Amino acid sequence: MKVKFVTPLIAVMALLLGSTAMASLGHGKNDSGQPGAAADVTRTIEVTMGDVFFVPKNISVKSGETVRFVLRNEGSLLHEFNIGKAAAHAAHQKEMATMFQNGTLTSSGHGQAMADMGHGSGGMKMVGMEHNDPNSVLIEPGTTKELIWIFAKSTSLEFACNVPGHYQSGMVGQFEVK
Repeated sequence: MKVKFVTPLIAVMALLLGSTAMASLGHGKNDSGQPGAAADVTRTIEVTMGDVFFVPKNISVKSGETVRFVLRNEGSLLHEFNIGKAAAHAAHQKEMATMFQNGTLTSSGHGQAMADMGHGSGGMKMVGMEHNDPNSVLIEPGTTKELIWIFAKSTSLEFACNVPGHYQSGMVGQFEVK
């Protein structure tokens, strides 16, 4: 009897530790900048997203500038606006894939707080991963959200949608930080 319980427990522990290790790849230091306050905004930039594109595709900002991004999702799919370097986007894409696989997120942006671990109605459940990075916002179809960001002096900085397959389909743009 104990063997039947220990095996699922080990599987859950491995999954939790793997998720924590994977999450740390995209959630460490952010050399692209930091969240800003509405009172400090020096410029507002509107970004439109669709299935699967950004307009504009390139954005110039200044180091130290506080920018309000007004993000409009005119597509029929969930999209993300995430500020970072290519390596951070790659790590975040893995997290996003996990969130879709465990049901935390769906293509419409709706998810569940708990993901069933496959043990039936009375089985074990784990809390789903959260999408709560300060440099990122999810925008459901037909909605508008904002992100306020203070830019650090950084090179090779991108904005991207890391919903599975979107980055690879060209939903990525470049920041020029002056």
